[in-house]
Amino acid sequence: MSPSPFSQPDLFGEDEAPPTPSPRAIRARAAPSKRQRGGPWLDHECAARVLDAHDDYRVLRRLQPRSVDPAYQLKPGEAVACIVDVETTGLDHSRDEVIELGMVAFVHDAEGRIGQVIGALSMLHEPKGEISAEITRLTGITAKMVAGQVIDMAAVRALLEPAETVIAHNAKFDRAFCERLDEAFVHRAWACSVNEVPWSEAGFEGAKLGYLVNGCGLFHNGHRAVDDCHALLEVLAHVPDGDAGPMLGHLLRSSGRTRVRIWAEWAPYDMKDVLRARGYRWFGGSDGQPKAWWTEVDEDDVAAEMRFLEREIYLREVELRKDVMTAFERYRPG
Repeated sequence: MSPSPFSQPDLFGEDEAPPTPSPRAIRARAAPSKRQRGGPWLDHECAARVLDAHDDYRVLRRLQPRSVDPAYQLKPGEAVACIVDVETTGLDHSRDEVIELGMVAFVHDAEGRIGQVIGALSMLHEPKGEISAEITRLTGITAKMVAGQVIDMAAVRALLEPAETVIAHNAKFDRAFCERLDEAFVHRAWACSVNEVPWSEAGFEGAKLGYLVNGCGLFHNGHRAVDDCHALLEVLAHVPDGDAGPMLGHLLRSSGRTRVRIWAEWAPYDMKDVLRARGYRWFGGSDGQPKAWWTEVDEDDVAAEMRFLEREIYLREVELRKDVMTAFERYRPG
């Protein structure tokens, strides 16, 4: 009988048989180490593609930010857009403060195809007030992290200067805080990737950024400003099955339209269900806006909408407030 692979010399000259190893010890000795299991023969991307091809699996890949080339020269037909995201001490732009600003500037063509990233910025800012435990839980930002930190507005303006469009995922929120941060954000065309992209038509069931990122087969470190900017860039670069172009193209076309917001002030109370069915929404009145039902229509459809209101709601001719909304006015705080 050949000697057991687990036997060893008897150092004390006695003839006792060595102890028989347990099954667990045998398995442990036979199994490859962690380093071996991750050896060069294991092709992770190949394994991911195999799983992705199976109906019972879906693979998410870590989002890798695109490389940055600040010396890139624009070609004819190209333009610059800038994605911005802020983390704040709260939701009230008149009282709360920005504690982190993230920006990613990139090149795109007229159809929304995304090209080179030409700049990225991530800066923390120490607020005058406290950072609550809830904000730290949501953002990971602590008072220690922002101590002594100040946003370099010269760098912000330099990155923003060539951009024709500022994009935010919930522009009403980000624009208000950014305009309070610096005037460079005020006279800009803004686009909202939550409200101005037809996500449902593209096969998504929601517009939350993390969900959209996952829907594109990616995952990322969410709720830090510049990470969310990089994530939104990849979402906007996504081309749905059967679509002619990326989601950025939809956003640019939508934000470029002139819309008119019609306020149905003093509409009869018993007409609220008719207005709601028509797509009107109720606004409780603040920031200089009236307390009324409202809707937005393309400028070519204003006359038809007024005829509806006069014939179905007011039963008479009326003069209503109409706010012209271009990308320069839209999402501006009151």
